[in-house]
Amino acid sequence: MKPLLLSLIVAGLLVACGGDNSELAEKKQQLKTYQQELAALQEQITTLENEIAEADPAFAQQTQKTTLVTTLPVVKKTFEHYIEVRGSVTSRNNITISAEAPAMVKSVPVVEGESVRKGQVLATQNAETIRRNIQELQTSLELAQTRYNRQKNLWDQNIGTEFQYLEAKNSVESLERRIASLQAQLNNYIVRAPFSGTIDEVFVKEGEMAQPGFPMLRLVSLTNMYIESDISEAFLGEFQQGDSVMVEFPSLNENIVSSISSVGKVINENNRTFKIEIKLPNTMELLRPNLLAVLRIKDYQKPNALVVPTKLILEDARGDYLFIAKNAEEGEGKVAAKQHIERGQTYKNETVIASGLQGNEVIIDKGFREVAEGIRINIVNEGATALSSNQ
Repeated sequence: MKPLLLSLIVAGLLVACGGDNSELAEKKQQLKTYQQELAALQEQITTLENEIAEADPAFAQQTQKTTLVTTLPVVKKTFEHYIEVRGSVTSRNNITISAEAPAMVKSVPVVEGESVRKGQVLATQNAETIRRNIQELQTSLELAQTRYNRQKNLWDQNIGTEFQYLEAKNSVESLERRIASLQAQLNNYIVRAPFSGTIDEVFVKEGEMAQPGFPMLRLVSLTNMYIESDISEAFLGEFQQGDSVMVEFPSLNENIVSSISSVGKVINENNRTFKIEIKLPNTMELLRPNLLAVLRIKDYQKPNALVVPTKLILEDARGDYLFIAKNAEEGEGKVAAKQHIERGQTYKNETVIASGLQGNEVIIDKGFREVAEGIRINIVNEGATALSSNQ
């Protein structure tokens, strides 16, 4: 009994499933038929549109799809081109001071960051040998001076020979010259500030040996500072002394306007550049030697130039062109048209149009890459410049 009941249940399920599959297959077949009919109908519509368009061009313009775009006018303004180069702040009073004589450092009475005045003692060296020599010569000079005075008194009384008098005089003068020479040498063992400024670095310590040519201290004055920059030889003759320069100090977040104080006359054979110097005011407290500066120097200017965004300029086999909006020749609306141009200088994403534009054109901006010659367009920006009546 149970096997029979199970068989009946399975048979019922098979019949039910068979019914569902039959209905689904019927729907699929119906969909396929509709799709075939739609394709045939679409083909007939396309054929009719093409036949009508051949006979009626206005109909073709009306049936074309439009592309949404924005437009902007050609800008007429004074165009300026700048070159941007890097430079560094330099001080004419930024020096390292070395010893004039080899000797041990006896004292360094200054520290880094200390302000000093011109002539102030910065370091002293051991000069004991010279001092002793001076003392010995001083003693000899005293004896020679006594001898000379006595000989002179005798000579004034016509006693003694002239040779004895001159010999005594020469001995005094010779000792005086030797003492003066040693005094000058003694000064070489005292290091003094050649100008007023700030001790930036101290390289020696007491007890160390100092040698000529090896730095002992660095002295810096933050007055009389300037910017030095290397300019490519391609710009030779473009800049003159007195030309205005915009200077930016990225680290200080400051900008100033200055001028060129000097233009180099020699080309560096290693990097093919020449140097220029830019004046700096003494009022900027945070200026430091080797501080980075970005210079913007104007090398080109054109008044009443026609200027467009550089990104809108495209290129084809004929050259550079822009897409402009023009009145459709047939029917209403606007179409995109190529306007070939000759480009001039470019700076900061703007380009001067040397020829090809009158200045009253309306340029396609957003959507300029989606249009083509003769494509109907729909201008969506509000307040778009009206098209000229002669377009």
